[in-house]
Amino acid sequence: MSFLHGRRVRTRNEIMDVHGLGRSTLEKWYRERASNGHPEPVGKVGSQLAWDADAWDRWYATREAPAVPPGLVARDDLAARHGLSRHRLKQLWADRASNGHPEPAHRSGKAMYWDEAEWTAWYAALAERPPAESPDDLVTLAEAARILGLAPSSVTVYAKRPPAGWPEPARVESLGGGRVRRLYRRRDVESYAAVRSR
Repeated sequence: MSFLHGRRVRTRNEIMDVHGLGRSTLEKWYRERASNGHPEPVGKVGSQLAWDADAWDRWYATREAPAVPPGLVARDDLAARHGLSRHRLKQLWADRASNGHPEPAHRSGKAMYWDEAEWTAWYAALAERPPAESPDDLVTLAEAARILGLAPSSVTVYAKRPPAGWPEPARVESLGGGRVRRLYRRRDVESYAAVRSR
């Protein structure tokens, strides 16, 4: 959240983050403000236009929701009801060829709506499926933390100050800017976990 002269404001990027909207949609609404009532910007934060946060949220809340048949839910509804992030839902949709994600029951423009009962049954079955894990899989430090039953932040120091018995990375990838990603063999992390639990 940004502030301008003591007023809570949002830039377009912040509106995208808060409401999960695309830049092209926001730009279109702003271009059409004479006909749709879109608020005028109240100034700039850096080089970005900024809108009064409360005024923009009120305007957005009054936009007419598309007519959706009963029993259908949008991605935001699924996120709220199942405790998932929009990013995770987008991943599940992107992997639909391999995970069997249901097709939308209804589309309105770019918005997709799913049969809630069908989606919930699919997601419950997906959660019960054991992951296809191989001992030779390469895992990140965050995944290693999950295997060890630790918080991801607690193993980030292992790369620079490894505890006794911690495996060497199987591969190190350069991410640019001097950052690297260390990948470990699942079997090596599980071996370390077995020794650690003794």
